[in-house]
Amino acid sequence: MAHRKLLLCLLFLPILLFLAISCEKFEGDQSIPAYISIDSVYLTTDYNKQGSKSQNITDVWVYVDDEFLGAYELPAHFPVLKSGAHVVKFWPGVKKNGISATRVAYEYYIPIQKTITLKEDSALKLGIQKTTYQVPSYFPWLEDFEQTGQTLDTTSRSIACIDKTPSGSPLTFEGNHSGWVVLDSIRNFFECQTHEEFVIPLSSVFLEMNFNTTNTLIVGVVTYSGSSISQTPIITLNRTNGNWKKIYIDLTTSLNAYTGMTSFRVYMGTFKDADRETSSILFDNFKIVTHKTN
Repeated sequence: MAHRKLLLCLLFLPILLFLAISCEKFEGDQSIPAYISIDSVYLTTDYNKQGSKSQNITDVWVYVDDEFLGAYELPAHFPVLKSGAHVVKFWPGVKKNGISATRVAYEYYIPIQKTITLKEDSALKLGIQKTTYQVPSYFPWLEDFEQTGQTLDTTSRSIACIDKTPSGSPLTFEGNHSGWVVLDSIRNFFECQTHEEFVIPLSSVFLEMNFNTTNTLIVGVVTYSGSSISQTPIITLNRTNGNWKKIYIDLTTSLNAYTGMTSFRVYMGTFKDADRETSSILFDNFKIVTHKTN
């Protein structure tokens, strides 16, 4: 009999625990949420002033009546414990330096703002939304390889050179041309930098670029003062297995790492990976984006 009682207790214990947990879970606010869904966010640009509309918006950072609700990966579907008319703001988010753990609301994109009506237990489907660059955004460097010349120079140490993909080539990302570097056993080292030096601003600075590479590639900055030069690698881009990728590289910390630096260039460089006979590096749509402070 004692064994039967023990068995019954053991059988009913999970049920009792579930009921206890359930009671605790549903204590307090009994509000039924409304839901919002967003499929994706695309970018529009003034091409001559802001460059390509290529983007990699991965998230939205959501504010309801200026109260932060959370960051949600796209496509997003999330609850809101409000009903009636509210002002909602969706700030487009990206992966800073291409790293999932460093997702940020991208300060250079305009947040999407709407007045919406929420209903309990009902989903508001907003579909595809659009954004563009903030009006104060400043682009000291744009390079899309569509002009006769280009604004990237190989350094004196570089053995490989920068070519352009031929018109109509399937290697081209968009437009007529992309930048193209080939590494082999003879041309086994590549290094380039922007032709122009740019003033280090008193604000954040991002480098945007599209790339497609079968070789690792280092991206960094060269900073200048009146008497010194410093070359700082920031990120190593990994092979993309034939796929084009868009990345947002934060230059801010590296530009301010040394006291007295006043200007900078962006540089890229790499040796041919040892396990490859030849490597191809493709890039396009370089942008330096910052806020104009003077």
